Amino acid sequence: WAGVRMTPSRDEPKPLGEVLGAFLEKSGLQEHVGRQQVLDGWSGVVGDAVARVTQPRAVDGRTLVVEVRSSPWLMELNLMRGRILAQVNEAHPGADIERVIFVLAENP
Repeated sequence: WAGVRMTPSRDEPKPLGEVLGAFLEKSGLQEHVGRQQVLDGWSGVVGDAVARVTQPRAVDGRTLVVEVRSSPWLMELNLMRGRILAQVNEAHPGADIERVIFVLAENP
């Protein structure tokens, strides 16, 4: 991690979360962690009904790719795309997702 230096401080001890957050920010990893959280927290963002018929597959750059089990749900989710994008970014502001792409699952 070139350029990232964690030097000991004589100040009061800091909470681990604060130290880790500073490290992730300085190392440029915070954005990647935020994007992984989008995948991990999908069902909490979209709710049970949508989560049962979808599977988030990847975050490619700033695009979230979500697999959908059926054509009717694919059509419905495409209509809901803007709202889902807003919900994802509200729940995970560090992820900075710009697009959601829904794809039909090969083996639903």
